[in-house]
Amino acid sequence: MTERAPGPSSVSGQLLLADISGYTSFLRQVADAHANDSFAGGAIPPAYAAISGLLDGIVERLVPPFTLSKLEGDAVFVFSADSPATLRGPALVDCLTDCYSAFRALLGEAERIWPCSCDACSGIEALDLKFVLHSGHFVVQSIAGGRELVGPEVVLVHRLLKTGAGDLIGHGAHALITDAAAIAYDVPTVDALPLVEHYEHYAPVDAYVLSLRG
Repeated sequence: MTERAPGPSSVSGQLLLADISGYTSFLRQVADAHANDSFAGGAIPPAYAAISGLLDGIVERLVPPFTLSKLEGDAVFVFSADSPATLRGPALVDCLTDCYSAFRALLGEAERIWPCSCDACSGIEALDLKFVLHSGHFVVQSIAGGRELVGPEVVLVHRLLKTGAGDLIGHGAHALITDAAAIAYDVPTVDALPLVEHYEHYAPVDAYVLSLRG
C-alpha cells in the first residue's frame, strides 16, 4: 500500500529568502564567454561550482536555526515555525550578518583560487547577497513528493525581492525586514532605513532596510 502524504498544516512563523544579486547576469556572461571552449567540449566552467559553493555556504549558515524549504536558482528559501527556540531580537540580525560575512569569505576564496581570469569569470566579484525577512501565517503541504510553502505571505516575501532597497542604501548588500517581522520578533531597527512597498492585492508593506556592509 502506498503511504499517503501528510495533509496540509497551518504554520505561523518566519519566512526568509537569501538571494544572490547579480547571479543571472554573471552566469549569462560566463556562458557567452565560454561557449566555444568549456561548453563546446562538454565540460562545465568552474563558475558553476563556485556558485554551488556559495549556495551551500548560505544553507550551512541558516539551517539550523531555520528549516530549508527549497533552493530557487539564485536564492535559498527557509522558514522557522514559531517556538521557544525561534531566533529573536539582535540574535536574529546576527544570524543574517554572520551569513553575509561567510558569503563574502567564500567569495574571496573563490576569487583567490579562480582558474580563469577572463572578464566574464572575473565578474564573480560583483556578486552580493540580500535577505528578505517576513512573518505571518502560511501552509506547508506535500506536492509531488516535496514540501511546499503556500499562501499570500509566501507570495509577498518573494515579491519583496524586487524593491528600491538597494537604491535607498546605495548598494545591494542588505536585509529587508518587514514591519510585521520586526514587531513579531523584536528586531532592532534603529540602524535601518524605513521603506514602504506597494503591491496589488496587498496593503502597503512597511519595512526596514538594514545595510550589511558594516
